[in-house]
Amino acid sequence: MQTAQPVLRDIVLVGGGHSHVGVLRRFGMRPMPGVRLTVICRDTHTPYSGMLPGYVAGHYAYDEVHIDLRRLAGFAGARFYSDEAIGIDRAARKVLCRHRPPVAYDKLSINIGSAPMLGNVPGAAEHAVPVKPIHAFNDRWLALLDRVLGSRGARSIGVVGAGAGGVELTLAMQFRLHNELRLLGRESEAPKFHLIDAGNEILPTHNAAVRAKFLRVLKERGVEIHLNSPVQVVEAGRLHMPRGESVDADEIVWVTRASGADWLSGTGLALDDAGFIRVTDTLQTETDPDVFAAGDIANMVDHPREKAGVFAVRQGPPLAENLRRAVESRPLEPYRPQKGWLALISTGDKHAIASRGALHAEGDWVWAWKDWVDRRFMEKFTDLPAMDESAPRPFAATTVKLEGEEAAQAISAIAMRCGGCGAKVGASVLTRALGGLNPIERDDVLIGLKSPDDAAVMRVPPGKALVHSVDFFRAFVDDPYVFGKVAANHALGDIFAMGAEAQSATAVVTVPPGLESKVEDVLTQMMTGAIEVLNEAGCALVGGHTGEGAELALGFAVNGLIDEGLAAVMKKGGLQPGDALILTKPIGTGTLFAAHAKLKARGRWIDAALHSMCHSNRLGARCLIDHGASACTDLTGFGLLGHLVEMTRASGVDAEIDLSALPVLEGAEETVKAGILSSLQPANVRLRRALRNQEAMVNHPRYALVFDPQTAGGLLAGIPASRAGECIAELRALGYGRAAIIGRVLAQGDALEPIVLNE
Repeated sequence: MQTAQPVLRDIVLVGGGHSHVGVLRRFGMRPMPGVRLTVICRDTHTPYSGMLPGYVAGHYAYDEVHIDLRRLAGFAGARFYSDEAIGIDRAARKVLCRHRPPVAYDKLSINIGSAPMLGNVPGAAEHAVPVKPIHAFNDRWLALLDRVLGSRGARSIGVVGAGAGGVELTLAMQFRLHNELRLLGRESEAPKFHLIDAGNEILPTHNAAVRAKFLRVLKERGVEIHLNSPVQVVEAGRLHMPRGESVDADEIVWVTRASGADWLSGTGLALDDAGFIRVTDTLQTETDPDVFAAGDIANMVDHPREKAGVFAVRQGPPLAENLRRAVESRPLEPYRPQKGWLALISTGDKHAIASRGALHAEGDWVWAWKDWVDRRFMEKFTDLPAMDESAPRPFAATTVKLEGEEAAQAISAIAMRCGGCGAKVGASVLTRALGGLNPIERDDVLIGLKSPDDAAVMRVPPGKALVHSVDFFRAFVDDPYVFGKVAANHALGDIFAMGAEAQSATAVVTVPPGLESKVEDVLTQMMTGAIEVLNEAGCALVGGHTGEGAELALGFAVNGLIDEGLAAVMKKGGLQPGDALILTKPIGTGTLFAAHAKLKARGRWIDAALHSMCHSNRLGARCLIDHGASACTDLTGFGLLGHLVEMTRASGVDAEIDLSALPVLEGAEETVKAGILSSLQPANVRLRRALRNQEAMVNHPRYALVFDPQTAGGLLAGIPASRAGECIAELRALGYGRAAIIGRVLAQGDALEPIVLNE
């Protein structure tokens, strides 16, 4: 997203809980010029707890109960970092992450939910399925569902925890499993459920009438209730309680009291006895006014409340307002949560019971009411207005308070910038940003970053020839660390496609102007990602050039080494009739990122595309060479057809490809069908004249994808047909799980263009 104003302050949101999705929506509706949001969350899709029992029962599909954080972040103009926070360096104001460089913040908010408290019961961590953290429950639930449905004979399931969550989940699981087994003709194998709790009653925070109604439902459904039964030890298939009592359970689900994440204990923030963050009425931590917390992870010390989703949702608006006020240095507003709340608790079968204080109601109409409330809530985060990614955000005044050197830097960043060498990034910023990076050293690099000079000097070893390539493009994803990885992989692709090993690289970087600390952070994030890829490839970063520009962009000039003599080179022009055509990665990045820019792509589609783009072609190229590749190229901007035309023309052959065999990234067919195409697509479509029988294939759902431009795409190669199957098996073993034979090479016919058949 282009912006007319430099970033002055960073708000970092750790976690994608109910409070933070409210913050993102509010910032999307009313952006703050000069203030940048960053979301750090390991999961792209965050579940709405109110609909989770309905999802377990089978009443909702996955996308109906999950908020797409990547898409919501795009709407809010926020960066989405797919990672997990593991600590906070409060002195340096940085969030420590598991898989990426630390992320700098000016104001920080934590909304990560709670963690299962399993450590105090021996065996629970090894043998129980915890419901918390809720964002990871889907995978655990689907695995449990597969285990139960995949085994024959009656089984038993123990649910530990008889609060509202445990009761509702028990009834939802029972309803779903009964229906699934009935469809399989195995109703007699419906599992026995046990509900176990240390207390003397179920739903202890609800009134007696509500408890009585649920006791009736549980007994009608055959659920065996074990009260006053604290679990002391968990073994595989068995729960042990006091006085020698035990319950046999093939599956154990843990829905008891949770705690704060372990890593919070190392932050120095004040925590309560359960490890939750103590916060004031302004949702600031007691310890640090620059750190906020909300949702289950927060304990409002003056207004303690039950851990319920309603409170996390209600904290979203005051949290958003106080984050705005904090970056503007205005007084914060206190928030006082409601004392009572309405709970709509389902019984699994589209029937529900309403509970509020001493009041209650029951019926199918209560479930319909709950369904309406929940769907209306989800619409706020799914029905987002489309974004015009080409439109710059207008400059607007902001009251972010800057003083001294920061104020001078901000004025400089907004003012007319110099050209020529005056547009370089400052030396001190560059030194700090690159100082923590550790590019590998090679013996054949005589002068590089370790001894910088006017130019790098490399030795070409005897018997080797130099292979050289260059690539450069602007950022298409909001995470500079991931962008650095993709850009480096993209640049190395040409070297690997030639059959060479990478030797050295020089970088060309363009960074938008701004405060030195913000420019430094972007450079550090981006170049860390790039150097990780270069180092893994054995490629030494030896220098580069960094300048200011309107948009973040990165490229590399890469040198590679190969044995002397063209026989060692995998050229485009070596295809032989009879060869099998192999593609190592799925296609579709162009349409997917065009859709992402318009908020029309699902977050998991973008996750999968980025994972593919970050996967190096190095091992794939070696595998192709070992299996006798006759020709090879990497797929980039010209798309599959453009690169195939280059190969067939240079080789003097024709080619036949099977559209149904093409490996395609998830979501790409959907976005193409919706008419969302890359800006480069029209230029590539001009190559349709190279197709025979175009009329027969134009309606195929993958037809448009042969023109789709790729970034950091896979390798397209010709392999002797006799070795193609073996090559595919090895490629998949190396991690290229979607590698496929997509066609074959034919002798040249009457026309000099490739044949593409729709089989």
